[in-house]
Amino acid sequence: MNKNVRLLQGNEACIEGAIYAGMRFFAGYPITPSTEIAELSSVLLPRVGGKFIQMEDEIASMAAIIGGSLGGLKSMTATSGPGFSLKQENLGYACITEIPCVLVNVQRGGPSTGLPTSPAQGDVMQSRWGTHGDHPIIVLSPTSVKETFELTIRCFNFSEKYRTPVILLLDEVIGHMREKIEIPKAGEIKIIDRKKPTCPKEKYKAYEYTDDLVPPMANFGEGYRYNITGLVHDETGFPTNSTYEAGRLIDRLMKKINNNLDDILIYEEYFLEDADILCISFGCMARLSIISLRIT
Repeated sequence: MNKNVRLLQGNEACIEGAIYAGMRFFAGYPITPSTEIAELSSVLLPRVGGKFIQMEDEIASMAAIIGGSLGGLKSMTATSGPGFSLKQENLGYACITEIPCVLVNVQRGGPSTGLPTSPAQGDVMQSRWGTHGDHPIIVLSPTSVKETFELTIRCFNFSEKYRTPVILLLDEVIGHMREKIEIPKAGEIKIIDRKKPTCPKEKYKAYEYTDDLVPPMANFGEGYRYNITGLVHDETGFPTNSTYEAGRLIDRLMKKINNNLDDILIYEEYFLEDADILCISFGCMARLSIISLRIT
């Protein structure tokens, strides 16, 4: 059958999924328990023509993948705990400038340096509300090594499709757990690339209010000139104090995600037919919750 069956850690499956999805740039800074993601990126990316760079800190790592994505490369970074906090400002910048990228957070116990080798799920609220508001965010959380591979691909697909940063929220248990998974052949899983402009270069608007609410994105260096700013901007990308333009931008940022929740939301239901109590869980705790429900 020539199946590509592997025994992988969750962190290793994350990189395999990222490369399968087309990631060709990784910038990061070592931090337990996510370090294996950076280490394996440095090994595997050059084999597929990609680039790996270790930055001086987590702030620079997030900035680097924003630049990598603007240059046309599917880009990712990985971190944990306080590193995730340091990435928040540039994450907000990527949200308002609509730059697709993937941020992996392998959660550990905190606060501060906390317990680097112990699991936690305390960053779930920060992943949703860590920046300054007025934008949605897509956050996916796997419950197994197999799901880590699959959801990493989903992260890149959502990021490219909706032109937005996406967070993959792992935890130490899933990141370091080893399970058998089968890596599908190229083409078996659909890969989505960002929508490119088809208009004349001089008429291109990087933040145009399109029917699907997701403007086409030109790569830097392709001849499409446009301005990028962290300030509220108009369709051309230049800052504006117009309340009309500001409202229009924020409305579009919200709707391009909220209008597509049927496509984005991923969840499984167990034993809800006659349930009086609903238990909601994610990551490694989802498996424990299912076992507990079966026993109960």
